[in-house]
Amino acid sequence: MARLKRLWYGYHGQVTRIVGIKDVAQDAGVSVGTVSNAINRPDLVAPETRDRVQAAIERLGYVRSEAARSLRAGTSRIIGQLVLDMANPFFAEVAAGAARAAVTAGLRVMLCNSDNDPAEEAAYISLFAEQRVRGVLLTPADPSGAELSVLRRHDIPFVLVDRVTSEGCSVSVDDVAGGRMAGAHLVETGHQDIAYVSGPMSFAQCRDRRDGALAAITAHGLPADALAQIVMDRMDVASGREAGRRLLALARRPTAVFCANDLLALGVLQALYAAGVSVPGEVAIIGYDDIEFAGAAAVPLSSVRQPSSEMGQIAAGLLVEEITASPGQHRHRRVVLEPELVVRESTRREGTQASAPVTLPAAREGRADAAGGRRPRRAAPRPPSGQRI
Repeated sequence: MARLKRLWYGYHGQVTRIVGIKDVAQDAGVSVGTVSNAINRPDLVAPETRDRVQAAIERLGYVRSEAARSLRAGTSRIIGQLVLDMANPFFAEVAAGAARAAVTAGLRVMLCNSDNDPAEEAAYISLFAEQRVRGVLLTPADPSGAELSVLRRHDIPFVLVDRVTSEGCSVSVDDVAGGRMAGAHLVETGHQDIAYVSGPMSFAQCRDRRDGALAAITAHGLPADALAQIVMDRMDVASGREAGRRLLALARRPTAVFCANDLLALGVLQALYAAGVSVPGEVAIIGYDDIEFAGAAAVPLSSVRQPSSEMGQIAAGLLVEEITASPGQHRHRRVVLEPELVVRESTRREGTQASAPVTLPAAREGRADAAGGRRPRRAAPRPPSGQRI
């Protein structure tokens, strides 16, 4: 039975033996303890012995078992990260930023995709607990946050990304401000009939972006019903195309569309293009996130930019702080980053002027004190990309 545990099936069904630390020791002519020291505490091993062990490792193709190492040490070098949709470049950029910060701290990221499914989210959180990860970066699919209790029960630190929490660290963007920027831009370029294309309203981001746009519209003297709303089950390109078809079927077609993310906006753009509707001549479109594809669309897409990579870096940094803090010394913080409006061809009209510059701090960071107040912090400004307002 012990021998069977050291076998695995390779390509074409042949059985290949897994190389273990004993094999390395035998090949190098040293003890198992010496191999372990050469890998984990090389300063305790003579240089020529280290070289012999390393040569044996390379010759045999030995790969250290992280699971076994974690069980012995009681800790892991792995951070779990769970995102909503890896097909969305926004989350890929968040993950890339988190990975850079983790590597700097000597950790690695295990990246998983819940696909907006609370059941998948629950399964991955259980996996993180089983793997004894050092901490978790999480964008919840379950709005109730019920699965966070699993992490608390196992004393696994976590940071919410693109969400706000009152029970731990979080990094998010001021989506009300972002929606307000989009709504104000559309009104100030002459639009009075605007549609908001959204994902599920159970997502706080979708509600906040709508509320911000509605506030801007009414602040400019338009009635609340100047903002129509189309809610989709998902926030991908296919859903955007379907939303575009619904827009075309409206008795009173809006002259501008604000989408809750860029994938929806790109889908709407495709649907309008297929129907022969001119963008921005007949209908203007603005998205949210400012993913790389936004500026590369057939009609370059205006968008509200989120600092996605920075969000990931800050979130991983907060998690590392909590992991490495002495017991009772960590204080949870909530970082709120500010969005930026990037104006491109999809909302420009000849003879119109862009709105006045909006000056906002790049980030706000706070922690709840005894009175529930916040302590602001200014983050470094982002480099320019496109026309920002």
